[in-house]
Amino acid sequence: MRLSKGEIDVATNPAEKEQRAPSSPASGPSHVAIIMDGNGRWAAARGLTRGAGHKEGAAAARRAVEAARDLGLKYLTLYSFSTENWRRPASEIRDLMSLLRQFIGDELPTLKKEGVRVSIIGDKKNLDPEIKLLVSHAEKDTAANSRFFLQIAFNYGGRDEIIRAARKLAEDAASGRIKPNAIDEARFSAALDTAKIPDPDLVIRTSGEKRISNFLLWQAAYAEYIFLDVLWPEFSKEHFAIALEDFAKRERRYGGVGAAP
Repeated sequence: MRLSKGEIDVATNPAEKEQRAPSSPASGPSHVAIIMDGNGRWAAARGLTRGAGHKEGAAAARRAVEAARDLGLKYLTLYSFSTENWRRPASEIRDLMSLLRQFIGDELPTLKKEGVRVSIIGDKKNLDPEIKLLVSHAEKDTAANSRFFLQIAFNYGGRDEIIRAARKLAEDAASGRIKPNAIDEARFSAALDTAKIPDPDLVIRTSGEKRISNFLLWQAAYAEYIFLDVLWPEFSKEHFAIALEDFAKRERRYGGVGAAP
């Protein structure tokens, strides 16, 4: 199956200098981040509840993890629940929280066995105690794994993350632990939720929308973007592979006149 004309759109981030070296197109991306969009529209088109759409979206997330490993990726970040999603109806929020519980509960034994390291990025401070305990368990239980790294962005917002990092550095400077002029890109990156994760080479967004939606604002400064005209519950390994094929054709200049070495 090939995607029909119009199913893939392209946007290249115009930033001019690399933060942390992404992979070259010849070798393919090492880290792909996905904005999983379209669960509600998928459900509405079938006369189903939004909760049913999110359930199908969770199944697509499982497929994406498997596809990422099969396609040779090392890192995958999935945008699951944003700081703005708290504005949604309470019933939908409950469904999303329940799906996180179910996903971690059902998938953790398999992920651990297959060498996957799981981490949750985002503000964990205000999460339900049960969710925080579950997240902590998943991270600790897979901490020794290094075959594949799965990051789930939950209660995550790029601006919120940057503000939290800035506050932490400001507190360190005020207490004398660091000097203000010692704050550079590397130190700021180290204060982010993704401190131990390479920056993404590629960001994929499904559903045909062409927005970054407050996702990895700092980290994706030099990523390639691909927008797929497919609703997230329909996302398949083939969609993933075609996005990687498109990425491989890109010439990434990083502000220069030729591809990066």
